[in-house]
Amino acid sequence: MFDPKKLLDDLLGSQVPGTGSTVRDKAGQAVQMAKDNPLAAGALAAVLLGTGPGRQVTGAAVKLGGLAAIGGLAYKAYQNYKNGNAPAEQQAAGEPELLPPPADTAFHPSQAPQGEDEFTLTLVRAMISAAKADGHVDDEERQKIAGKLSLAGVGAEAEKFLISELEAPLDLDVLIAGAKTDAQKLELYTASRLAIDPDTRAERGYLDLLAGRLGLPDALVDHVEATVTAAKVPAAGSTAKPVTGSRW
Repeated sequence: MFDPKKLLDDLLGSQVPGTGSTVRDKAGQAVQMAKDNPLAAGALAAVLLGTGPGRQVTGAAVKLGGLAAIGGLAYKAYQNYKNGNAPAEQQAAGEPELLPPPADTAFHPSQAPQGEDEFTLTLVRAMISAAKADGHVDDEERQKIAGKLSLAGVGAEAEKFLISELEAPLDLDVLIAGAKTDAQKLELYTASRLAIDPDTRAERGYLDLLAGRLGLPDALVDHVEATVTAAKVPAAGSTAKPVTGSRW
């Protein structure tokens, strides 16, 4: 069995597989690798999740690792929401001081009723589902990924899992059922938002649908948006345009 937490780290860009470098260090290189020869040098997140031309997770989240970063971001968004802070204040403050979620809260991985590994797989599925929202991963893209994924160094079992998830039709019922607590629902949304930058109607519509199905208040979703935005910076060489307008 592959290590779900390592795979989540790879997807979030904590490590560029096979290079020993973080995506933050190699952002521009990862983007070019994705354009020239997808996955040949392990630019897993840039190709699989379509993050190459957009924004990259910054240092605080990279240092924590995927599972702790998602929990920490979700917890911070929840605390800001609970304390009545304005989302704009977090966004204006820049990169948040990100810590792992406290051990005595439902956001900590050890509190997962279904176990850390199972919930980690749910978060990976959430990220892949979000990445497929705008049709980026079509049949041609899946074939390309399947043909070169072994070069990314994720291992045969992880490779099989990823291909299976890429080919599977979207099933929000199954995805949402993987979040057993209110905290996990918020983490699932946070992971989905980390995976993409919603610059198309399809992506924005998917995130709005997901938030609604998870039962997240609009104000709390706005705090996740502000917290995640503050934790991401434009990738080197990015030509992506910022999102304008409010959620709809």
